[in-house]
Amino acid sequence: MYSAEISRSNPSCFLFIIDQSGSMSDPYGAGSKAESVSDAINRLLQNLIIKCAKSEGIRDYYHVGVIGYGASVGPAFGGVLAGKELVPISEIADNPSRLEKRLKKVPDGAGGLADQLVKFPVWFEPVSNGGTPMCQAVNTAHTILNQWINEYTPSFPPVVIHITDGESTDGDPTSEMAKLRELATDDGNVLLFNLHISDSPSAVEQRFPETSDGLPDPYSRMLYEGSSLLTPFMIRVANQEHDLDLSDGARGFVLNADLTLVIQALDIGTRPANLR
Repeated sequence: MYSAEISRSNPSCFLFIIDQSGSMSDPYGAGSKAESVSDAINRLLQNLIIKCAKSEGIRDYYHVGVIGYGASVGPAFGGVLAGKELVPISEIADNPSRLEKRLKKVPDGAGGLADQLVKFPVWFEPVSNGGTPMCQAVNTAHTILNQWINEYTPSFPPVVIHITDGESTDGDPTSEMAKLRELATDDGNVLLFNLHISDSPSAVEQRFPETSDGLPDPYSRMLYEGSSLLTPFMIRVANQEHDLDLSDGARGFVLNADLTLVIQALDIGTRPANLR
C-alpha cells in the first residue's frame, strides 16, 4: 500500500479544499488568514512545478485542483484555469493568473544578505465572504476524486489538503470526510489532511498529533478525527527531514502552525519515492 511509483502514465493527484468564509479576513501572521493560506498554496504549487521540471519541460506527475467554499462552492483557480476542477501540473506552470513582485533575501557576496526583487507566480487569490459550507465542499471533492480514481486506478492515491478556521455552517462533515477517506485506488485510500487555523485562546500549536488530547474545541477534535493516519513513508520524511519525531499513530492534522511548517506538512504528502 502507498508504494505505487508516480510517473506520467500513473500520475497522482492533489486537491485543496479551502475555507473562503467571511472569518478568513481576520488577522493572521503578517496579513489575513486568507492571504496567509493563498500564499502557502501558491508556494506549494511552485514547489510542485520545480519537482516535476526535467530538461525537456514539466512532466505531468500530478493533477492539481483547488475547491473554495464560502459564498459559493467550486473550483478556485484564477485566470485561464478558472472553473477547472483538476489540471495537469504543466498546465498550471504555464498559466499563473499573474506575477507579483516580491522582495527576497539573497547572498550579497560579502557574507551578508541583500534584497532582490523576484517574480512570484499567483494561481490562487485570497477570498473571504459568506458562510462555511464544509459538508458541500467535502462532497464536491468526493465527486471530483471519484471520477479521477476511475481513470487512474493503479496510481498513488489522491492527497487532499483541507484548510479551515472553524465551524461548518451546513452540518457536521464527519460522515462526508469518512466517505472521502474511503475512496481508494489500487494502491491505497485517499489521504486527507486537515489544517485548522483556530481563534481559540487555548489553542496551542500541534503538528500531526497522535491523540486529540489538548485540542481546544469540538471543531479541532472533529477535524483531527476526520484526518488520515500518516503513511510510514510520510512519517519517515517528517522525522528525517523536518525533525518532527512522529510515531505510528500520527495523523494528518495541524493546528495553528506557522506557514513554513504548513508548507512542509503539505510536502510530506507530495514526495514519491522515485519520479520517473
